[in-house]
Amino acid sequence: MYTLDANNLPAKTHYKLLSGSIIPRPVALVTTMSDKVINAAPFSYFSVVSAEPPLVSISVQRSGTKQKDTARHAIASGELVVHISSEGIVEELNKTAATLSEEESELDLTSLTLAPSTYISVPGIAEASIRMECILYDHIEIKKEDGHTTADLLLAKIVGYHLSPDVYDQETGYLDAQSIQPISRLAGNDYSKLGELFTLKRPK
Repeated sequence: MYTLDANNLPAKTHYKLLSGSIIPRPVALVTTMSDKVINAAPFSYFSVVSAEPPLVSISVQRSGTKQKDTARHAIASGELVVHISSEGIVEELNKTAATLSEEESELDLTSLTLAPSTYISVPGIAEASIRMECILYDHIEIKKEDGHTTADLLLAKIVGYHLSPDVYDQETGYLDAQSIQPISRLAGNDYSKLGELFTLKRPK
């Protein structure tokens, strides 16, 4: 067993250890909007926070001191759309990870199409089987000991769901994981599919 002092490790090592051990991680494809452009980007530092109120979290790592477009747009407008990434859109999703100028939209690199939202002004991605219209619930700056901000943690409150009948059973209210075909992030350039399912009943 190797024992590493976390206080003496560089950020690159932390990234390798965290992204390689906390796996698989779901991937959110997030759309936001500025006055000039609609932004789309994937994030694997993403999870559910609460069902009451319905909250999800997205951690947007900064590039040096610069805030990324997704964080800046969401904070400024208070709106974003979170999509569950799936096998059917993963190739196009990967294209949205490109580094572009603020005036360019990543969606122009893809074949993805926009769908109008019902409750907010930011549009979503039509090809996603699950999309969640959100408003910004809170923004937390993640800082190092020296006070330098390294990430923007967005807590997003869901105000509307759009669910494909291919994945959602309206009668039972349940989603079918195998129909969703979710993809997840591993380390490096690696992703994974859902894999084998098994069931364990919770103890009383």
